[in-house]
Amino acid sequence: MEKDLVALQAMLDESADLKRLADSPAFTAEDQGKALAAVLTKAKIKGLTAQFIGVVAQNRRLFALPGMIKAFRALAADKRGEIAAQVTSAVALTDAQRTELSKTLKSKLGSDVALEETVDPSIIGGLVVKVGSRMIDTSLKTKLNALKYAMKEAG
Repeated sequence: MEKDLVALQAMLDESADLKRLADSPAFTAEDQGKALAAVLTKAKIKGLTAQFIGVVAQNRRLFALPGMIKAFRALAADKRGEIAAQVTSAVALTDAQRTELSKTLKSKLGSDVALEETVDPSIIGGLVVKVGSRMIDTSLKTKLNALKYAMKEAG
């Protein structure tokens, strides 16, 4: 179920039309349900996940679906004993980088880590890692801003 929800979240993130369908009150619950059922069938998402999405559409709550997916993933990770880490990078991480980052975080935190990755080219390089209330910002953008501020102070 979690894999299906992650796939659905990726589709919502990638498709502006699908996002508009979920967020817009202009579509009827019936239209939203039919359209989403077609998308789920095409993506081979069925069973309990498809039924849940159908109920969400029927109750006109598709706009809240990303929050529901995030909450479900947090509950599933907690049940597995994992800690969620939000990772922002300038470019998509390779499998080797993802594995190394997971190992490093596991050694520092003492438990398995589930990475939630985001790509943000504006950070230029490096990583921003958030685990709970802790944040490690090694982005080039932050370092350049700190250098800019230090130079203003000196000048």
